[in-house]
Amino acid sequence: MTGSALTSRLFEPARLGSLHLPNRLVMAPLTRNRASADGVPAPIMATYYAQRASAGLIIAEATTPNAVGQTYPDIPAIYHDGHVAGWRRVTGAVRAAGGTMFLQLQHGGRIGHPDTSGLTPVAPSPVVFPDSIHTPGGPRPGVVPREMTVAEIRSTVDDFAAAARRAIDAGFEGVEVHGANGYLIHQFLSDDTNRRGDAYGGSVAGRIRFAVEVVEAVADAIGPDRVGLRIAPGVTANAMREHDIEHVYPALVGALANKGLAYLHVVFADPAQPLFRRIRADWRAALIANPSLPWPTPFPADGGRHAGERLLAAGADLISLGRAFLANPDLVERFRRGAPLNPVRVEHWYGDGELGYTDYPALAAAREERAPVAV
Repeated sequence: MTGSALTSRLFEPARLGSLHLPNRLVMAPLTRNRASADGVPAPIMATYYAQRASAGLIIAEATTPNAVGQTYPDIPAIYHDGHVAGWRRVTGAVRAAGGTMFLQLQHGGRIGHPDTSGLTPVAPSPVVFPDSIHTPGGPRPGVVPREMTVAEIRSTVDDFAAAARRAIDAGFEGVEVHGANGYLIHQFLSDDTNRRGDAYGGSVAGRIRFAVEVVEAVADAIGPDRVGLRIAPGVTANAMREHDIEHVYPALVGALANKGLAYLHVVFADPAQPLFRRIRADWRAALIANPSLPWPTPFPADGGRHAGERLLAAGADLISLGRAFLANPDLVERFRRGAPLNPVRVEHWYGDGELGYTDYPALAAAREERAPVAV
């Protein structure tokens, strides 16, 4: 075991709202397409998450709060009792293994397709997704989404709040509102996908309004210390374009900074970026940082550990990692020992049952015999 492994802040306990976490490593939400066609979590998902319960916190994968918000096939949902029962099996398995879970709530907005949900996607404005979308029948061109009415916006806010209450009923400690990666809330924030002329568009104050209302409604439903928000300033996932992130995100953070939320989760965080430093200065609660790593390949040999430690030194409170947890159910222990990591099998990311899902070996199962190496 290396000296750096013993002294790393990644292994220090941390506080998140009312929760006491055993370490500062967070399993990031990862879409894996293992739910049933109607969004009920499959039994294998309980095994998968329980294997990774040594993370300080698990943020379970993107889960739709209503039918029209479905993004891809076999994505979990949380809007009826069957979904709650399925998720309760997952949270029970994780709790029995000593873990703590939040659930990420994600509405896809224009990232959806009638072949998947049976419904025409809705969005801030009728701006088509320019790439293909995966459906049960394979890739299909994006369809023009229907512009949401104000009544539909308010109904969607209510759906997020109801989903949060169901998540607590399902045994989660809290929820993360997904405002990143090109999905509905992110679409409202961007001047490229939000071309509205009413109170939910136009100015920065208008474009952040939906995000603020969703977070406030969720916080009112389950308590602010059970709520996190994920953001991705300038990230181009799902064909996103943003031209004024230096104005939008400080305004959004400022509007929510005094609400008593559990955390803010910044995707592809870079401690050298002035905007990251400003967000850290303006955000008074816990900050989860997801390091900016090569995507989708190559997978860093250290799983992002050094990048995470740089972010801790720059003021982040917890570090979220995705692919490292995907391929290493015992990632925390591997980091502690300085042990090598399992390679990521990209071909099994989305679907394929247990392959590339629950079959990654832990150290004991892999019969690790080499001396620990420093990473």
